Amino acid sequence: MSFPEADKADHFYVNDGMSLEEKFATEFAKLGGKFVYCANEAEMIQQLQALTDTMKWKQIHTLDSYLNQLAQEHQLDYITRDNTLQNIEVGISLTECLVARTGSVIMSSAMDYGRRLPVYAPIHIVVAYANQVVWNISDAIEYLQKKYPKGLPSMIALTTGPSRTADIEKTLVVGVHGPKEVYVFFVDKQA
Repeated sequence: MSFPEADKADHFYVNDGMSLEEKFATEFAKLGGKFVYCANEAEMIQQLQALTDTMKWKQIHTLDSYLNQLAQEHQLDYITRDNTLQNIEVGISLTECLVARTGSVIMSSAMDYGRRLPVYAPIHIVVAYANQVVWNISDAIEYLQKKYPKGLPSMIALTTGPSRTADIEKTLVVGVHGPKEVYVFFVDKQA
């Protein structure tokens, strides 16, 4: 490598006095993501119920075992487990971690939904916890290496806001290759 010190320095760091959580929320919102702060899981359930009522969603699909268990405990009958993901409108999942600097969500094939849910759902809700926020992408890779010491998952996806693309005339189109809307419900407790 011509410049070995490039991997060691974080040339993008600006000490703006924000916590990792605040930086993630700011960057995520700049890219069209919707950040929802929740002090605990009970508040997360309340916020999710309020959003579901406001948006008039009939069902939210998940493949995550933990979220299914949480839905059953709180009698959230609109959260369903559907392995086919046919005609899915809204999906909810956990995440591997959040990258504060870029406002990105890290997903992997090792999670209960594998590679499917974040791509199929036009609206994707991500549930994240305080101990899952890291500064940079390199920190996210280290986080995953510690979580999966026998080898990284076969697919690691970095999702930064809603799916978007632009054509040659610079016309921006949202929701082409993935969700049109992405929500992060940030639970301020350890996972």
